[in-house]
Formats: sequence, structure tokens, C-alpha cells
Amino acid sequence: MARRAQSPPTLDDLEAMAAEALQTIPEALRRHTADVVIRVEDFPDEETEAEMGLESPFDLLGLYRGVALQHKSISAPCDDVDMIFLYRRPILDYWCETGEDLAHIVRHVLIHEIGHHFGFSDDDMERIERED
Repeated sequence: MARRAQSPPTLDDLEAMAAEALQTIPEALRRHTADVVIRVEDFPDEETEAEMGLESPFDLLGLYRGVALQHKSISAPCDDVDMIFLYRRPILDYWCETGEDLAHIVRHVLIHEIGHHFGFSDDDMERIERED
């Protein structure tokens, strides 16, 4: 019997997964993300690739852009919007390579990028994921 090919998840599919994942993140983190915009794009733009020194656009699953909470100041407000980018094609590539659950990968990347919003270390973020 021939297998039917399935379409890969779309940008909208990953955006919905990210919205669902956000609801599962501990309240201590989530309550500070109300003003953070989450965007899903296929790949990082060329400027981001150059800035991050990427060898390939597949090297980056997500990115936080903004001012980390510990660097924000009421006396010096920032006009930029805090954003978390999730990159669909690198996430899907990682999913295919590892066989991990896609929803778990999206949640992991989201937690990692939210951690950057808080200025957490990678160890802090791993601990948060384990405790949840």
C-alpha cells in the first residue's frame, strides 16, 4: 500500500502550536510576556544571518529581539517591541532529524527565547523546563 504524503506544518500551524505552548509555560514566566510579540517565519532574514554569523539559515531555530527585562528602565523607555521569532524551516528540519515531538520542540524553543527576555542563562532555562 502506498503512503500518502503529508503536507508539512504551515506558518499558521506553527503559530497555533506556539500559542498553545505559551499557555503551558509556568505563570511566573508567562505573566511577563503579555507585550511580547511571537512571529513565525520560514527563515531568519539575511541581516539576522549575518549578525549571528550563521553558516546556514538552518542553524537558528528561534530568536529573541528586544531589551531583556533586567535592562529595561522606566526613565529610558524603549520604543521597540519585544519579539520572539520562531523559524519554521529550521524547526521542521530539526524535527525530522531528531524524531522528537514537534509540539515539544516548539515549546522548548519558545521557553528558550522567553528566557532571553528575562536574561536567564541556558542552565536557568533548562531548570525551568525540567521543573514544569
